[in-house]
Amino acid sequence: MPQPSHISKLGVPNAGELDPDLQTVWKKASEKIGLVPNVLQAYSLRPQRLRNFMAMYNEIMLSSSGLSKLEREMVAVVVSSANRCYYCLVAHGAAVRQLSGDPQLGEMMALNYRVAELDPRQRAMMDFAWKLTATPADIGDADRAGLAAAGLSAEDIFDLSETVAFYNLSNRMAHALDMMPNPEYHAATRNQA
Repeated sequence: MPQPSHISKLGVPNAGELDPDLQTVWKKASEKIGLVPNVLQAYSLRPQRLRNFMAMYNEIMLSSSGLSKLEREMVAVVVSSANRCYYCLVAHGAAVRQLSGDPQLGEMMALNYRVAELDPRQRAMMDFAWKLTATPADIGDADRAGLAAAGLSAEDIFDLSETVAFYNLSNRMAHALDMMPNPEYHAATRNQA
């Protein structure tokens, strides 16, 4: 049974009605990955907010960091699992499968990251991501000390915290707008070993 066909319950503007800079983004996304992520289409209802969202995403997910791109995607999935965010579980689960080359890892991160055989550093990161999402007021010095003991620098802890916070924002927007992931994400990179 296919998922609902809408992108956002609030609707999305036609691509041809977007500002030229956003039309360029649509064209580049289509050329590079074969689709325009539905999150961008949903955010296009408020063009400046879309630009801000893309800038923040690019800084958090693509800039230089002690956290690998895969680790940041794993965090996105763990946060989305705690929040039960359908859009982000599907989209970022596909990214975990692609970056890791392991189709099972994406499923473990989505359903119960605790079953995955992660190294101690990654385990500490995922535990922190879950706790910061599920019970943020309970975060304290012991949590930061645990991350440091697992080998994260102060900058790494900042980057981890910001990634968790970003995906909590993103999850809440996806829930509020009833965003649907691009159907292509479901089958992406599932044929790997």
